[in-house]
Amino acid sequence: MKEVRSWSATLVSMPGKSGRVIACRACSAELCGTDASWKEHAVLRESPLREAAGATYRSAGDEVLLRRFYCGSCGAALDSEIALPGEPFLLDRLAE
Repeated sequence: MKEVRSWSATLVSMPGKSGRVIACRACSAELCGTDASWKEHAVLRESPLREAAGATYRSAGDEVLLRRFYCGSCGAALDSEIALPGEPFLLDRLAE
């Protein structure tokens, strides 16, 4: 089972040293094993949605966050989500 499979539009599942891993599609840097939450291993930038999204979201207040996840190796944008402070990361991936 050596093939590379899509995990999302920006991530792949591929063979690693100790089993299958989730890696950046752009540079193949490994983030974690497929049984872990990859977002916990990516670079995270959080900002209030109203600052990041402009005038349309000014009324959102500081409690609504835009989370952006990046590859720690090449800096590629991997995903983004909107959340309240303290909420767990969304678990999302392509169906196989």
